[in-house]
Amino acid sequence: MNGFKKTKKILSGSMILFFLLLISGCGLKKTTPNYKVNLEIWGPVDDADAYQEIIDNYRKINPNIGTIVYKKQRIDTYQNDLIEAMASGQGPDIFLIHNDWLSNFSDKTTPAPKDILNEQTFRNNFVDVCANDFISKGDIFAVPLTVNSLALYYNKDLFNASGIVAPPTTWDEFSADAQKLTKINSFGEIVQSGVAMGTAYNINRSTDVLNMLMLQNGATMSSDSQGKMLLSFDSKSINALNFYMQFAKSGSANYTWNPTLHYSIDAFSEGTLAMMLNYSWQIDAIKSKSPKLNFAIAPLPQLSTSNTVNFANYWAFAVAKNKTTQTGGVGNTAPVSNDLRVKEAWKFLTYLTTKKISSQANASAPSGGLGKQYDPNFDPADNYLKKTSQPAARRDLLEKQKSDVNLGAFAQGNLIAKDFPVNNPAYLETTFAEMIDSINKGLAGTSDALSKAISKINH
Repeated sequence: MNGFKKTKKILSGSMILFFLLLISGCGLKKTTPNYKVNLEIWGPVDDADAYQEIIDNYRKINPNIGTIVYKKQRIDTYQNDLIEAMASGQGPDIFLIHNDWLSNFSDKTTPAPKDILNEQTFRNNFVDVCANDFISKGDIFAVPLTVNSLALYYNKDLFNASGIVAPPTTWDEFSADAQKLTKINSFGEIVQSGVAMGTAYNINRSTDVLNMLMLQNGATMSSDSQGKMLLSFDSKSINALNFYMQFAKSGSANYTWNPTLHYSIDAFSEGTLAMMLNYSWQIDAIKSKSPKLNFAIAPLPQLSTSNTVNFANYWAFAVAKNKTTQTGGVGNTAPVSNDLRVKEAWKFLTYLTTKKISSQANASAPSGGLGKQYDPNFDPADNYLKKTSQPAARRDLLEKQKSDVNLGAFAQGNLIAKDFPVNNPAYLETTFAEMIDSINKGLAGTSDALSKAISKINH
């Protein structure tokens, strides 16, 4: 009997010990993947501190992440540096691409796994232009934090002095205001300009302004099966070019600008330019150059109130298709596979850019659900936008920005922003700038210059 009791106690003790081992996980094979992925991000527009708080928060909730490092690159050599680094297998895991670069990077990027980010979630989160730029055959190739569109910068003191009570909303009003705001001395010199329009090289983003006018006029650009650009040559594109060029045509009723004047951002900062079309990037530059300048920003004038259009210029994050294999984390002997690297990169980008909803189960979190230190009140995209003062790409955040004194006009513009599908944006920009300059110099009329430019573009 005593032996039976002793055996019973031993069995009971063994069962308790087994249960404790089971709930503690001691002595059993772990189900959590035993690896660490280090991610390197490249971009030309932000400093690293814009992302540091986001990275620190993400590392708390995803134990599979080792380090995430953002490296700012030189913007003037960025594209070439990126291509060369990726060719050697030593490029970044995640990198920013411009919204018209996807065709040049399609073989260097890998789309989001659909169980991490799908097309419906993308379209629900971001403004329409993003889907046009970065979704191809249902695959998502890049995700944005911000979108930039054009808005009207105007000098409030010059408007007040000319008796103009509100910024223009149509191009007819815009032209009338430009005439009132322009002052020409007895020598025929422009001493105060109503608007910076009509030239190429002394206007910041001059070709973007022309592209916007073409889009508003209904001009089209496409590409054929060989990737050749096809820009329409018709009354719509000619009307857009004629409207743009008249502001630099001496003798025109709308003459207000010419190639001899200061660069548009400098002229506006100096108070000699009343209006310019530009992106939100220039707010800080203007305030830095002229802290006391009394200026405001209004929505872009429109050709038609029933068909409002703006022009988009922005960056988005893509994931490199291949990279030299990383070594594993502490205790690992096997390297981290490229598939795991891609998966973890897209998990981070989903966390960074998209709105978190409970039914989404937070795809950015490690398998098994949210980490214990996950903060549902911390929104990475909102955190980034507040630090950088940029207009949002996400619809819900744009709604918040509509009432912002600096960003409101850009928030409205992002909802109606479009762009042309371009496979060689640098070539298009150079060709359009040369076209504008040739008209300024009297070397060609608008129709002939546009015809020649389109022949070069549609080569």
